[in-house]
Amino acid sequence: MPIPKRAPRPVSPALRAQLAAAVVSHLKALPLSQQAAAEILGIAQPRLNLLMRGHGASFSLDTLADLATRLGLNVRLSVTRAYRKG
Repeated sequence: MPIPKRAPRPVSPALRAQLAAAVVSHLKALPLSQQAAAEILGIAQPRLNLLMRGHGASFSLDTLADLATRLGLNVRLSVTRAYRKG
């Protein structure tokens, strides 16, 4: 199988952003303080505050997936072939 000539787009930042947004959205819907939410997630409250303020890039993809599953969310990854024009 030939290797693509062009450099692939980085996927990890987009996945991190999507996971972070899902975690934050779910947390905002819960009637919890940040301290209580941090305890449920097993992280420090200042670290949760970073996530809530949009700093999802400071979390690894694995960490965000763990946080999502601790909130009862299902995390799935789908891999497909790249769309080719023409």
